[in-house]
Amino acid sequence: MKDEGGRMNKSFSSLIPHPSSFTFGLDASRAARAHRTGTEIYSLELIKALAKLATPQRQFRLYTPHLPQHTDWPSSAYIETRVIPWPRLWTHLRLAAELQRQPPTALFVPAHVLPLHCPVPAIVTVHDLGYLHYPEAHRRFDRWYLDWTTRRHTRVAHHLIADSEATKNDLVNFYGAKPDQISVVYLGRDETLARVNDSQMIAATKVKYGIADDYLLYLGTLQPRKNLVRLVDAFHMAIASRSSEALKLVIAGQQGWLYADIFAKVQRLGLADRVIFPGYVAAADKAALLSGALAYVFPSLYEGFGLPVLEAMACGAPVLTSQVSSLPEVAGQAALLVDPHDTTQIANGLRQLVDNSDLRKRLIAQGYDQIQQFSWSKAAVQVLEILEEVVRCQRLTQRLP
Repeated sequence: MKDEGGRMNKSFSSLIPHPSSFTFGLDASRAARAHRTGTEIYSLELIKALAKLATPQRQFRLYTPHLPQHTDWPSSAYIETRVIPWPRLWTHLRLAAELQRQPPTALFVPAHVLPLHCPVPAIVTVHDLGYLHYPEAHRRFDRWYLDWTTRRHTRVAHHLIADSEATKNDLVNFYGAKPDQISVVYLGRDETLARVNDSQMIAATKVKYGIADDYLLYLGTLQPRKNLVRLVDAFHMAIASRSSEALKLVIAGQQGWLYADIFAKVQRLGLADRVIFPGYVAAADKAALLSGALAYVFPSLYEGFGLPVLEAMACGAPVLTSQVSSLPEVAGQAALLVDPHDTTQIANGLRQLVDNSDLRKRLIAQGYDQIQQFSWSKAAVQVLEILEEVVRCQRLTQRLP
């Protein structure tokens, strides 16, 4: 069906019958939740972008176990939200029964699992395989369940969508998935997030979070995978000969798990007056905090996509991040890439960002260019092409002798 580059073979696709209309079913159970983390945001934003592509020939049916908790839930004559409550095992019992009762043309699962019985062609997004790279970050049952569902998806789904080439490679290497069974579709970004040029607003935000001087910023969850203990070590090395300077390292965000090691490292190195932990940052303050930073530092050990890198670039912060997993794909040439396991290399990168204003200006400019590659509308177009291709190929296969 595809050439070696993963593109549709035109001579083959020209033979595929084009039905008069499609009705795509979307598992919107995650998107409908009131409280959203990464996968819920992905599901909601992608569904909203797909909804804008709805036409009489291309309709969407959104399945959810409860009423959506969002005022911007998509609605049009070509979009149906089907609320099908069920107390337990909603996916495997209630959704499966609904698909059997009134099957859509195909089912897309953006952030969940396939029903055990799915009577229509199915497309599933696999976000990352972090549970294999860092199993200690997951409970034993969660690791088993993630492994079982991902293994099953590679076996029974008609097509997989991966957030990055890194995740695609993991699916091939760990689960034996066929490369032409997987399409990489990059996430979009929050296009309302932009640089704050109001110096008074930035100053007020710094005061709110207890920041008085120039600062390097990490913003995200405090957990081992984010490599924050090594970042503190690198910061200590970078400022060893700069004791008179007022530069701070701000580690902002909610406490995840095993975060005590980060605080302990700060105390052991005598950095209590140089490393600031402001805690949770309100969404309304994120842009100002990023805009005011000398640089954004994100030496994570593993990321399925690395959306914080794009958010920092959108706010005009030069970025230091890791040369592993998906991060080089997201950052491109617009960030300073380091080996996250090499404390000295991280420290040298911090020094470069602090000392070299030309480097910071170049990274800021390249960052603005880099983020233009990522949008939910672009992601939706790519996903829709995949959905339609899968259905057409499935119908052609059924017609062949």
